[in-house]
Amino acid sequence: MNLDALKATAMTMVGDGKGILAADESTPTIGKRFETINTESTEESRRRYREMFFTSEGANNYIGGVILFDETLRQSTSDGMPFPKFLDDLGIVPGIKVDTGAKPLAGHNGETVTEGLDGLRDRLAEYYSLGARFAKWRAVINIDDVLPSDFCIKANAHALARYSALCQEQNIVPIVEPEVLMDGGHSIERCEEVTNKVLKTVFKELQEHAVNLEGIVLKPNMIISGAKANNRANSNTVAEATIRCLKENVPESVPGIAFLSGGQSSEEATEHLDLMNKMGDIPWELSFSYGRALQASPLNIWSGSEDNFSAGQQAFLKRAKLNSLAHAGEYQKEMED
Repeated sequence: MNLDALKATAMTMVGDGKGILAADESTPTIGKRFETINTESTEESRRRYREMFFTSEGANNYIGGVILFDETLRQSTSDGMPFPKFLDDLGIVPGIKVDTGAKPLAGHNGETVTEGLDGLRDRLAEYYSLGARFAKWRAVINIDDVLPSDFCIKANAHALARYSALCQEQNIVPIVEPEVLMDGGHSIERCEEVTNKVLKTVFKELQEHAVNLEGIVLKPNMIISGAKANNRANSNTVAEATIRCLKENVPESVPGIAFLSGGQSSEEATEHLDLMNKMGDIPWELSFSYGRALQASPLNIWSGSEDNFSAGQQAFLKRAKLNSLAHAGEYQKEMED
């Protein structure tokens, strides 16, 4: 393990006001997205859609890393440049989603565990040879008045730690993503209670697996009310609760925290990130690793038409810039207009 290289990669991903574009939707997931814009999901339409983001001029001012799907890692720009090399030449770190999805956790109704550890060492070696320098593994934690069980938290934390150790062995930075879902009607207090427990367990497992925290990026949920909650907490409360939870559970040796958007609107996710960074006294880079919150507007504008390609790029650049400003605590709501 080359710790200096891992630390440098992590800082390229989330330092200097930059964040991560999550463009790693599986083929079924991107198929559902394309259905909303009446566009057929083919290998070429998926390639062209991702190319819209990667070739947006100036994206490297705001984006430090891109999470790719296996198919995309092996694809190229229209003029034949492999996507990983194209991104690397811009100073954007190419990454790869390596888990194979959340599957039902046997014996625990309503809970899941993420799979994909079998053969992962060999897959990581291949991904490194193809240009990937970081990876992503998402653990999914369902939440209600009873869930999650302690066993579900432990099982997912253990898998995250095993994955992380294998990544670092191959000089790949692991993104550690334990996502407490915002589905459902739970309160912000319940979200904080569960996320505290999840993060404590994850960092205990990382320590036991000898994962070097200076060479990871944490990708957590924000502390937020469930989407169906009757009285959802306001933005300032979300920011304060999230920082409180992170300071309680995340060691200062972690270089960066890149939030997932988790079903928030594009504007919500940007505002929450900004409010946290405006609070100051934060020991980590506090950044973003958004999928839908960066892609929703460009997807709708593009709608599968070449005529809208550059307009889609402009919409992406706007969202990327606003999130970069939020990373610096310099976003204002008026900038949306």
